[in-house]
Amino acid sequence: TASVAVAGLLAAVRLTKKRVSDNVFLFQGAGEANIGIAKLILEAMQEEGMQREEGLKKIFMVDSKGLITKTRSGLSGHKQEFAKDLPDTPSLLECVRLVKPTGIIGAAAVPGTFTPELLQEMGQLNDRPIVFALSNPTSQAECTAEEAYKHTGGRAIFASGSPFGPVKLDNGTVLYPGQGNNAYIFPGVALAIVACGIRPITDKVFLRAAQTLAGLVTDQHLAEGRLYPPLADIQAVSLEIAVKVAEHALRHGLAGIGQAPPDLPAYISDRVYRTDYPDIVPEPYDWPADHCK
Repeated sequence: TASVAVAGLLAAVRLTKKRVSDNVFLFQGAGEANIGIAKLILEAMQEEGMQREEGLKKIFMVDSKGLITKTRSGLSGHKQEFAKDLPDTPSLLECVRLVKPTGIIGAAAVPGTFTPELLQEMGQLNDRPIVFALSNPTSQAECTAEEAYKHTGGRAIFASGSPFGPVKLDNGTVLYPGQGNNAYIFPGVALAIVACGIRPITDKVFLRAAQTLAGLVTDQHLAEGRLYPPLADIQAVSLEIAVKVAEHALRHGLAGIGQAPPDLPAYISDRVYRTDYPDIVPEPYDWPADHCK
């Protein structure tokens, strides 16, 4: 989940013309999914040259009690790192007004939390607001793709956890919302791990997968509202991710196979599971007619 979400963000910042570390992110929900995304965002910020402590200042978490602050007692360990020295703010809309995020990310399965008023506020704060409604299924999404576009004047950069159909804007433009499906990530990462005996599996492995996936998004995809390549290309996407992850593992001494094979892409491709079966019966042929006499 974290890897595919960060891949979407890496594609999104090509539209905003900013680095990941130039953004401020507000998370709706502070469970495992959002914490994982936040930590991988921190990895991406650090790779851009930002110190972790500075990156933490750009990530805000909201749970069922509101903004996670240092004044709140009884915070669980995974939330403490993201607690801020700010006043308690129970309303998500008020949190948006307080921290002025460039991106909002929801993965708490609380439907409708990205209200029209909140989306309008995001549109006023940002030329291209990033809106990731990642909760599954569709009925639990923080907002629909149509709502995100409608209440931001068609300027939202939207991704979801559940599939949404194309949306036609008032100006006639048709956008195809990106679905941040985990299926983009785990086949390629798993293939690299098995093929190269990668150990340990670090956060950098998943960041490399995210960067590879984002790199497969074309300018045409972005113009159409897509933050991910078509799922129809999943085999080619998975192979590319596997190769890049394997290269990273070999470069950093994480691969159990030791030295890189002479042709790494071919080595990886040869280890792809094949669903077809070889023929187990002889090839049939017609018996010569003159032998039947």
